[in-house]
Amino acid sequence: QVQLVESGGGLVQAGGSLRLSCAASGRTFNRNAMGWFRQAPGKEREFVAAITWRSGNTRYADAVKGRFTISGDNAKNTVYLQMNSLKFEDTAVYYCAADARIYSGYASPLDNGYDYWGQGTQVTVSS
Repeated sequence: QVQLVESGGGLVQAGGSLRLSCAASGRTFNRNAMGWFRQAPGKEREFVAAITWRSGNTRYADAVKGRFTISGDNAKNTVYLQMNSLKFEDTAVYYCAADARIYSGYASPLDNGYDYWGQGTQVTVSS
């Protein structure tokens, strides 16, 4: 089992920044990739960013490219999402997810590419 705990959400004005953290614990030695997803009220959950754990390859949703940066710290078993130039439409609950399968070097943008999910952290951007 892998446990994921997100932190760092909050209220910020448009144009501001936040950094989300996701600490992984438990059975973390099989971990191909980590991802961030978000879900706004009344909308489907959507992919935000992902990173492969060994190589550090990243991928981003078009809506956040150039504004968000995903990174990982192997020693701390933690993945981060630095969010800059935040917009009102970035308001959502942000979820961390872990692909706990054997390393493949591929970071999926799909929900079913992940095995474990955190409880979510609220990000609210005021206009």
